[in-house]
Amino acid sequence: MREKLEKLLAGGRDNALLRFGLGDACLKDNDAEQAAIHLAQATVQQPGYSAAWKLLGKALHQLGRPDEAQAAWTTGMTVARQQGDLQAVKEMTVFLKRLQKQQQAAQ
Repeated sequence: MREKLEKLLAGGRDNALLRFGLGDACLKDNDAEQAAIHLAQATVQQPGYSAAWKLLGKALHQLGRPDEAQAAWTTGMTVARQQGDLQAVKEMTVFLKRLQKQQQAAQ
C-alpha cells in the first residue's frame, strides 16, 4: 500500500488525503520519521483534518518529541471540537493525559 501511495505522490498527486494515507502506512511500517513528514504536510494542506493531527502527534511521540506531540494533539483537539468530532477529541485527550503521566514519571 505504501509503495502505491508513494507512486501517486511521485506522479504529481499531492493532497491531504494522500499524505494522511502515506503517514498512516509509514506508521504501520514503523517509520515514524517519514510518517511525521507526510502528516505534517497533510495538516498544512488541510488544517481542519483532525485525524491527521492525531496521527501526527502519534508519530512525533514515537520519535521522542513529546512537546511537539503535545502541540499537535492540542491543535487537533481544537480542530476536532470545531468540527464536532467528539470521538477524536476523546482520543487525543487520552493521548495527552498519558503523555503528561509519562513526563511526570520521568521527573
